[in-house]
Amino acid sequence: MTNHNTTQPTISRVKQRAKKLKKECNISHSEALLLISNEHGFSDWKSFQEELKNNEQAKAPTPQPSITFVEYDDVEMSDDDYKMLDQEREAELAEGIKKRVANNKRQLTKLGIEFSVFEPTITGLKKSILDATQQVRVHFELEGFHYYWEQGQGPEYKVMKDAYLLSDDEVTKSKASLYRPKTKQGDPRIWFRKLPSYSTPGDQVAIIIKDDATYLINLSIVVIEESLSNDKSHIKTFLESFVTQHNTIAKELLDKLKELAKSPFSALRIGDTAIGFTLEEKLGIAANSSKLPDYKGIELKSGRGNKTRTTLFAQVADWSISPCKKSAEILNKYGYERDDDFKLYCTITTQRENPQGLSFIYDQTKDQLQEWYNKTDLVAVWPGALLRKRLKEKHAETFWVEAKSEVVNGVEQFQLLKVTHTKSPILSQLLPLIQSGVVTMDHLIKRNGQNNRVSEKGPLFKINKRDLELLFPKPITYSLI
Repeated sequence: MTNHNTTQPTISRVKQRAKKLKKECNISHSEALLLISNEHGFSDWKSFQEELKNNEQAKAPTPQPSITFVEYDDVEMSDDDYKMLDQEREAELAEGIKKRVANNKRQLTKLGIEFSVFEPTITGLKKSILDATQQVRVHFELEGFHYYWEQGQGPEYKVMKDAYLLSDDEVTKSKASLYRPKTKQGDPRIWFRKLPSYSTPGDQVAIIIKDDATYLINLSIVVIEESLSNDKSHIKTFLESFVTQHNTIAKELLDKLKELAKSPFSALRIGDTAIGFTLEEKLGIAANSSKLPDYKGIELKSGRGNKTRTTLFAQVADWSISPCKKSAEILNKYGYERDDDFKLYCTITTQRENPQGLSFIYDQTKDQLQEWYNKTDLVAVWPGALLRKRLKEKHAETFWVEAKSEVVNGVEQFQLLKVTHTKSPILSQLLPLIQSGVVTMDHLIKRNGQNNRVSEKGPLFKINKRDLELLFPKPITYSLI
């Protein structure tokens, strides 16, 4: 007997539900339609469909004189249609997460925070085991947190450290387990308690070291920029405490400069170096010829410049472990004639081979940047530690002091005006940025056609100006008066 419900679905809704039921119950589409028809008191789909058509027509608004309505047969979506929609949604979601992770990395870099990122796998979360990747190991060594290379193999050498899983709403106490198993050559492992409740496979999770403990932030879920504007956010509290702790020396120096800026002071020597020499004397910095930073790890300078594609540093390969033993050898093998000279002027990246067939490969296991010819012949090798050391040497934390100069009674007087604080680059991000193609290298090797001398102006490791925020914290300018 027919039971006419007061509220009935549309034909399109019924067909969509039938398709879902077909998959869930492993039945045919017609069987699924019959089941739904029976639920609504109809003995077959045909009579139920007729009833639904009548209802839809009755509910349809009365056509206006100038409007023509054309009735189309309902189009049934296939499994492929639904699969395509799911793939499109997944692609949109993945792209959104990718952008969120990139923005979160920029925020951490902007704050001057060293960090590394790991990606939990399905197997890892199930078995409570993760690889301590090269990026993580480098980060731990840079912070003096843990050295896997000196750790013994087996459970008796396992190291346990405090860990915290951060979100805006709470801080969850955890434990970090650092160890090397007796199997698989003792590949470095890491695990964080309660990680499965904090992340899912494929998430990008950042590790930050503070006071000999690890702090985790799930970059795939949080929006750090929003967290920093939320006074109740635990992430904001942590990041601000981290920055404050690491800025104590900078604040000390800034306070001294503000004190000096209260009144002009006389130059203690003449010439271009007068301001630098006088400032160091006033700050109690002993004069020396060392290239070490001036004030407790911070350099004092008076000027700087900028270009669109800027050079980070120049660094030749480690010839002792490279097949080619000098720049001239690379030139001989891969250079080209240009006018009267023989040159190798080209850019090397991990993303593709250049016209000379040269490209980079980053070997994470060895922490080596390798230059290859046609992916078959190894050309030269740069140890990751060498590149990080060079970057740190070239870009130390610096105070760029601006002063006004005025001659009074034949003596130069300086009035400090402002200072721009540029922090050291985030060293743990250098090799990941080379690996992703953000940082590239230029060969600039030439043999002079007249005297046959070989000159090397590089290799120059470069980055586009727009990408500097991925490697350098945001400069901060302070007024001193």
